[in-house]
Amino acid sequence: MALLPGNKFLKARQTKGIKDATGREASPLPTDKSRIELGTEIQTRLAGSPVYGEIYTFAPAIDQFLKSHLFADIFGRDNLDYQSREIATIAALASMKGVNSQLQAHFRIGMNTGLSEAQMNSLISVLKSKVGKPEADNAAEVLNQVLSNKSQ
Repeated sequence: MALLPGNKFLKARQTKGIKDATGREASPLPTDKSRIELGTEIQTRLAGSPVYGEIYTFAPAIDQFLKSHLFADIFGRDNLDYQSREIATIAALASMKGVNSQLQAHFRIGMNTGLSEAQMNSLISVLKSKVGKPEADNAAEVLNQVLSNKSQ
């Protein structure tokens, strides 16, 4: 679970006398629409169009989970902007093996949020120094595929 290493990291900083500011709490989600409606709106905005695919036919419940939890409950929170969320998502995916299709999708979503090619290349540079050259090279290759498909 990612929370445990994060907590350990913060405690180590506290031991060194480093005081980290606590971020503000998120505002409540809108009450004038369901979580499915809110999640669908956010997912469509990020993807650039409504999202369909084989995964939803294979496992229809995943569509409900993604829209209501990921996009409404998490992306619907206003204490972190979409670009920052995508940078974190791209970095996490780029650090894993076997997730290039998701990495490709999140590079596209990153561009939909306004991230520039230069910003994504800067992220890849950070990955190279902090995660590793193979992961950074893979991310660069995936980004190049996304950019070449975009220009076609």
